[in-house]
Amino acid sequence: MISIDGLCVEFSGTTLFDNISFVINDKDRIALMGKNGAGKSTLLKILSGSRKPTRGVISVPKDSMVAYLPQHLMTEDGRTLFDETAMAFSHLHEIEATIERLNKSLQERTDYDSDEYYKIIEELSAVSEKYYAIDSTNYQEDVEKVLFGLGFKREDLNRQTSEFSGGWRMRIELAKILLRKPDLILLDEPTNHLDIESIMWLEEFLINQGKGVVLISHDKSFVDRVTNRTIELTMGRIYDYKVNYSHYLELRKERREQQQKAFDEQQKMVAETRQFIERFKGTYSKTNQVQSRVKMLEKLEMMEVDEIDTSALRLKFPPSPRSGNFPVIADSVGKDYGSLNIFSNATFTIHRGDKVAFVGRNGEGKSTLVKCIMSEIDHNGKLVLGHNVKIGYFAQNQASLLDEDLTVYQTIDDVAVGEIRSKIRDLLGAFMFNKEDSDKKVKVLSGGERTRLAMVKLLLQPVNFLILDEPTNHLDMRTKDILKQALIDFDGTLIIVSHDRDFLDGVVAKVYEFGNKRVTEHLETIFGFLEKKRMANLKEIERSNQ
Repeated sequence: MISIDGLCVEFSGTTLFDNISFVINDKDRIALMGKNGAGKSTLLKILSGSRKPTRGVISVPKDSMVAYLPQHLMTEDGRTLFDETAMAFSHLHEIEATIERLNKSLQERTDYDSDEYYKIIEELSAVSEKYYAIDSTNYQEDVEKVLFGLGFKREDLNRQTSEFSGGWRMRIELAKILLRKPDLILLDEPTNHLDIESIMWLEEFLINQGKGVVLISHDKSFVDRVTNRTIELTMGRIYDYKVNYSHYLELRKERREQQQKAFDEQQKMVAETRQFIERFKGTYSKTNQVQSRVKMLEKLEMMEVDEIDTSALRLKFPPSPRSGNFPVIADSVGKDYGSLNIFSNATFTIHRGDKVAFVGRNGEGKSTLVKCIMSEIDHNGKLVLGHNVKIGYFAQNQASLLDEDLTVYQTIDDVAVGEIRSKIRDLLGAFMFNKEDSDKKVKVLSGGERTRLAMVKLLLQPVNFLILDEPTNHLDMRTKDILKQALIDFDGTLIIVSHDRDFLDGVVAKVYEFGNKRVTEHLETIFGFLEKKRMANLKEIERSNQ
């Protein structure tokens, strides 16, 4: 059990947390919720010990292990994937050294009846119990199991870590954390660099590992599946709900309705009291009553309603110019890089108005096929774009194409037409740009901020074929909901490359699965596809066990 007591964080004259307290129990799986800037990542850093609070106490049992996966990190180079991941077991050597030291001390001492002797025996017993509880005999199998679950392949095991991209290096750090089997795992946006299969594997691992978890994530399906408790950070306070995210949303709505009702009643009472004071402040017979009401108002603790964005911005794409009936026709399309085959014989037709998802493990060719459609790379086979197809393309490198000398507001003002021009500030606010951010030059924005700005810009351009490659990585849940509704209402054709199941649900009606060098069409929603795939996997396991 880890306890947080009287936590306060202040910086630059601003109070982020004010006297918050809660307890993390052994099997709690907690989602930290709150708007951007509420302090979620700061709280994780404090729990991990990498940041100190202004005031307050974090009490962690002596033998408890807390492991922290931040949003950004770099794995050390100089080892293979397997050797780097196996570093998760390096703490066993420390325990072995402790056991050896305690045994040696017992051999050298002769004060068998002393308190010190019994203390050494007790410490040795506790350390030995911890050591033997860790099954290190099959550590090689454990390393492989976790790495394969997170999407690595057997041929990756002997590759140098320096050969992997940032997203894969994040998976290496996650694998090391999971193998250490800490008492509390702290995860900050762990799904950003995972594909759907790896996310589902991580879900099962966190649910079944039986230890504590505190996580920040904008993946609603992941949060709903994994967590059993929700802590909301808002206005320097916390609200603690012993329920998962979906149930928390219902309870939060009820809480805010009650707050609003109490606030409105108090405002009505204050107004009536002030009217009384103004009316009778010169009346001798009412002097005592007037003074009593003045003092009451001075002492009154004003009600607050927790912040909630009620703008309910509904974003609509400009009407799509009409395209031909078949925006994309692929016939035996494939892609090779030298002797490496990514996929082969992809044959399919995307009809006007289709909304489809590209899913599959990372590296199976989803983004590669998108680049083929965009004519960014050559390919095998025949790929034809239909008549009058106007593509709006969003990929991570879109952010690098923005004019760095424009401000955020100017970037959007240049492409906005019609009614949306009067709502640019609201639109930017929905994508997490406040008024101060709107006046910043693009050149000073972070990578995530540029990505969000590129997304806003794309949404305002009249196109009839949208291709979005991982559009939700830097968006919070509310912003994703705005984008999702806009895509549902979009009257053109849509391809989304995404691992966010909740985001895809209700938007796409067809799934293209990338795997085993093939592209397979499934005429189903995302959850229908995943359920069918789960059943197929179970049958495959049953066959292999016969």
